[in-house]
Amino acid sequence: MKGPKIDPMVFWPSFLVLLAVTIPLALNPEAGGAVVNRMLGFINYNLDWLFLVGTLLVFVFLVWLALGRYGNVKLGGPDDEPEFSNFSWIAMLFCAGIGSSLLYWSIIEPMYYLLWPPFGAESLSAEAADWAVTYGAFHWGFSAWAIYCIPTLPIAYAYYVRQIPLRRVSAVVGNVLGPKHTNGLLGKAVDVLIIFGIIGGVSTSLGLGTPMLSAAIAAVFNIEETMGLRIVIVLIWTLIFSTSVYFGLYRGIRRLSDINAYLVLALAAFVLVVGPTAFILSNSANSMGVLLSNFTRMSLWTDPVIKSGFPQDWTVFYWAWWVAYALMMGLFVARISKGRTIRELIFAELIWGFLGCFMFFGIFGSYSVYLELNGIVPVTAILSEQGAPAAIVAVLQSLPASQIVLPIFVMVAFVFLATTLDSSAYVVASCSTKELKGNEEPALWNRVLWSLMLAGVALSLMAVGGLSAVQVSSVVVAVPLLAVFALLIISLMKYLKEDYPDLEQKKLIAVRFKEKQ
Repeated sequence: MKGPKIDPMVFWPSFLVLLAVTIPLALNPEAGGAVVNRMLGFINYNLDWLFLVGTLLVFVFLVWLALGRYGNVKLGGPDDEPEFSNFSWIAMLFCAGIGSSLLYWSIIEPMYYLLWPPFGAESLSAEAADWAVTYGAFHWGFSAWAIYCIPTLPIAYAYYVRQIPLRRVSAVVGNVLGPKHTNGLLGKAVDVLIIFGIIGGVSTSLGLGTPMLSAAIAAVFNIEETMGLRIVIVLIWTLIFSTSVYFGLYRGIRRLSDINAYLVLALAAFVLVVGPTAFILSNSANSMGVLLSNFTRMSLWTDPVIKSGFPQDWTVFYWAWWVAYALMMGLFVARISKGRTIRELIFAELIWGFLGCFMFFGIFGSYSVYLELNGIVPVTAILSEQGAPAAIVAVLQSLPASQIVLPIFVMVAFVFLATTLDSSAYVVASCSTKELKGNEEPALWNRVLWSLMLAGVALSLMAVGGLSAVQVSSVVVAVPLLAVFALLIISLMKYLKEDYPDLEQKKLIAVRFKEKQ
């Protein structure tokens, strides 16, 4: 058990509380399901405005920061250069942030919107078809990546510019909390909340991705889809990301991310070429136009009069999911972003992150819509009668050479979630470690232990069953994390104003010069 020592005031409360939640859920899934449904409903319908308004403000703040006077500030010393190539950097950033959930939702989410469209549109209408891919791309677009980006900037700045040796959020916001609270119970509570958020967000991905893979594997091998098969899948996943965690950041996570990026691009290109290419490209362009022209409306729609529940069940859930995931992304992406500028990092997340997700929805989502509208595969009927995993398999089986496509899809999904999970285990282990210097990594046993805990929580949620069970793990932990987000934004601006007072002074001189004229 060599390696950096754990922080017992962060490690043990996090581990024991998660264990205390996981075991009862697994032993009594029926009672657990009732509790999580009540919690999810309360938060979605009482705090919808907070999530929607806050997310839009975060996006506006980042655009202002990237285009403003602090955009050229480097996350590192004057001579620091990026550790990774642009391709590897963006691949790790992208794969860590989306997991296999993007494969799941890019195929099936447009079908939900065809059946139950927003803004009072009629089910399966032309208007519903316009919104189908658009709303999926919105939920995985600019706003999602803006939420991801917020924690990354202050964490990277504190670590590479201020040279704070602790890779923990409590140390990053120490300039706001003060030394007494940073090293006391308040600081420890912040770090414990971060761990809860990461576990909740990743468990949602695993809880959604496993049934999809289970259905795909059952179709490939012509076997029955059971809970036992799902458990086997999770065990294999755990082995994959535990092995990657074992080899560390450079030999494990980077290589998995590079391989995965190539596989995903190949799969998307195959569907684009062999599928209805003209429709896919045309529908993607149309969806982009609908999204850009309705971005503000979609960002702030709470539907308070008709109360359809659409923005609460979808948009609020997604923003909460991204918030839960964001601290993991912040800690991980900060670790790989040494030598990048603030503008470079913001644009990488907002633009490349959005375009990567839009590619999935544009290709896979448009293909699903084409199958449904042209009566080739009754995707919405399968979704209603057999569930999302069965509908996804039906879409994939409609492709030419489906006997090859389906196994490749399974492989891509496995690697996708492995890259997310090994990044998560790495970050949680870092949060529960006392101090990490330079390129030092958390202890091996600590990383592997958290990878096993991630798998355990996800299995418990799957035992409860239903989409709300996996949703609640993200939504509940996101609420207290909103306060942490506020602290991180205040901390970053405080650092920048302290370290670059000349920029503030130049602005003041310019204003006074104007007044004299």
